[in-house]
Amino acid sequence: MSIAPTIGVFALQGDVREHVRALEAVGAKAVAVRRPGELEAVDGLVIPGGESTTMWKLADTFELLEPLRLRIKSGMPAYGSCAGMIMLADRIEGGVEGQETIGGIDMVVRRNAFGRQVDSFESDIDFAGRGGLRAVFIRAPWVESVGSDVEVLARAEAGDRIVAVRQGPLLATSFHPELTGDVGVHSYFVEMVREL
Repeated sequence: MSIAPTIGVFALQGDVREHVRALEAVGAKAVAVRRPGELEAVDGLVIPGGESTTMWKLADTFELLEPLRLRIKSGMPAYGSCAGMIMLADRIEGGVEGQETIGGIDMVVRRNAFGRQVDSFESDIDFAGRGGLRAVFIRAPWVESVGSDVEVLARAEAGDRIVAVRQGPLLATSFHPELTGDVGVHSYFVEMVREL
């Protein structure tokens, strides 16, 4: 892997600019991904926070859903924050009828589990044993359960809920690290991409 991996940010909806800035701050080359050809040119992908049902529908409309699934199955590293976590889940609860995901992580994720927009909050969490990290939760999901191959990287104090996981080359958080100025999660993901 090159010193500066090329990491795409799913750019059809969500916190695209914020993730681009965080990735560039930790030494990656960040590019927007809107088309299958752009997806083929990246070493890894970030799926940002936003609205998971809108992301699913737009990915389908722009003919990105199947290419995303194929790249994930072939081992491309991916990181999903908030709605991106939902998109990487094999199973979801609280989704709209017929809602699809990209999948890849053996987990059940509950949409909007921490409540509505007015219930948004910030919390300090221990992420991947790296010490304190400020986490922003906005209409955030949480992980109901994980398979045996999934590593739990963080829990929120609110109910001891699972809020960050990793399975092989896939990483997901229910919070928005791109909104805090703390690039610890992005640094962790770029390290994952370099290792693969």
